[in-house]
Amino acid sequence: PSDNALGFVVWLLIIYCVAIAACSWLGGWIPTRWQLGHRQTQLILSFVCGVMLGVGLLHLLPHSIGVLDDVQLAMTAALVGLMFMFFMIRLFHFHHHDTAQENADAHDAACDHIDHQHEIKRSDISWTGLAIGFSVHTLIDGVALAAAVQAGWLNDNWFAGIGVFLAIALHKPLDALTITSVMAARGWALPRQRLVNLLFALMCPAGALLFASGLATMDQGQQFILGVSLAFSAGVFLCISLGDLLPEVQFHAHDRLALSGMLLLGVAIAVGLEWIPGHAH
Repeated sequence: PSDNALGFVVWLLIIYCVAIAACSWLGGWIPTRWQLGHRQTQLILSFVCGVMLGVGLLHLLPHSIGVLDDVQLAMTAALVGLMFMFFMIRLFHFHHHDTAQENADAHDAACDHIDHQHEIKRSDISWTGLAIGFSVHTLIDGVALAAAVQAGWLNDNWFAGIGVFLAIALHKPLDALTITSVMAARGWALPRQRLVNLLFALMCPAGALLFASGLATMDQGQQFILGVSLAFSAGVFLCISLGDLLPEVQFHAHDRLALSGMLLLGVAIAVGLEWIPGHAH
């Protein structure tokens, strides 16, 4: 893009990063004021799952194929991203979004399955695993955001990266909420909780900055790195939506209609983003 367009890309990325950091910080702040109910959490998870699923398939992956002009390479990179995130989740068990033990206890009888997140909460969660898992996951989110914004501007798209931004902005508060909830349960002092929450909120902007600055210094191979990063991020989004978030809500006998409706609403929003002028692939 031209110098003016490049300047706008930088400012757009900054705006996205600031908004995501604010959303993440707010999510971590919530447990210090009140606790979300089990039903509220599940409805939010179902909605976010739909958004991430749609963004991965309709935005990140098509962008990657367009940039690389190689379907096989794009799908391979997406598979690598999916498997990478799967083993991250399996190794560190860092996703569990119910915020209160009593919320889970109150709904055990209503659920027709043993909530694996509840079981994780009962076990001795590794703080190191939680920190590493969320940090790597969030840095990848930053890479996905920067890659989507830069790829969008290859087509002079004034709404570059909006789908990825929306998916991250909706998901980060849940991650931050998990971190501060675990810290509170382990007796961490409130100032330390706030400090960790602030540092976590800055992780996604850090990932975006590192990727964007690194890509800018490359004399060649930018298209390849950009395309592979988009596909890898698509695989990550698909793994989180289908392998992590959806299993948390799909077996609930109660609120089945509401949960399905929120899932479809999330997908509909991702589809609707394609109607933004200049955004369709």
